[in-house]
Amino acid sequence: MCDQDHYDDDLAKYLERSNLSRRDLGALSLGVGLALLLPRAADALDVKEQDVEVKTPDGTADAYFVHPAAGSYPGVVVWPDVLGLRPAFRAMGKRLAESGYSVLVVNPFYRSKRAPAVPDGASFADQKVRDAVLPLAQALNATTHTTDAKAFVAWLDQQPSVAKNKKIGTQGYCMGGPMAFRTAAAAPDRVGAVASFHGGGLVTTQPNSPHLQASKTKAQFLIEIADNDDKRAPTDKTTLKDTFEAAKLPAEIEVYTGAAHGWCPPDSQVYNEPAAEKAWTRLLALYSKALA
Repeated sequence: MCDQDHYDDDLAKYLERSNLSRRDLGALSLGVGLALLLPRAADALDVKEQDVEVKTPDGTADAYFVHPAAGSYPGVVVWPDVLGLRPAFRAMGKRLAESGYSVLVVNPFYRSKRAPAVPDGASFADQKVRDAVLPLAQALNATTHTTDAKAFVAWLDQQPSVAKNKKIGTQGYCMGGPMAFRTAAAAPDRVGAVASFHGGGLVTTQPNSPHLQASKTKAQFLIEIADNDDKRAPTDKTTLKDTFEAAKLPAEIEVYTGAAHGWCPPDSQVYNEPAAEKAWTRLLALYSKALA
């Protein structure tokens, strides 16, 4: 996941490649609203959106729910990155719903703080922001991931806009990658697709490592790895490939050359639009075949 030890080095390398300064990035953050104007498909569906609350064993989780205005569609659980549920992830959830999915974007930090956990335009480059969100992330673990996942999947199955005869998808960004893996393991008969974008900590030495949950699932996987994450842990992709092969699970694994950790959310300081659009295309391809 995002962490202070690596972030400064990663950002410095990105700035060097792009000829941007920290001042430039600060100016860009003021235009975050423009960044959230993600491409809209020509055949985009009209959608309905609302803030919702989901009961879990540990309390009430606030979340954003968006779905096509008419009919029922496959459900999707979206796990945000370390900055949590915020406008960028609402925009991404809405875009996915316009493609024909009923999307629940969750606040993983609900036990401690309602969303948003950070103010608009906040950057992980800001030490104060890191000091605010890292303790929230570190308070979560495999148990909370699993209990939350079960609650979110069950909540989706109670919604008229969710097709019960179709599988559910789940996608995670940064720290959300492991949460997506655990969602599939927590509800193997319902979750048919898992996507991880610049996921952190997918492979660890612990007996409950996220990658080891794959054998408990019946899902198809999409693993999109940041260039700098791959350089930091170059054997992870091979471990993942071997794990999926052993479990006989379909999986697409790719390292995005030149894309830094955090390249997908449009408010990220290392947002890479071409790479993000490629990843989005692969996500839609996964869902079209695995959730049909």
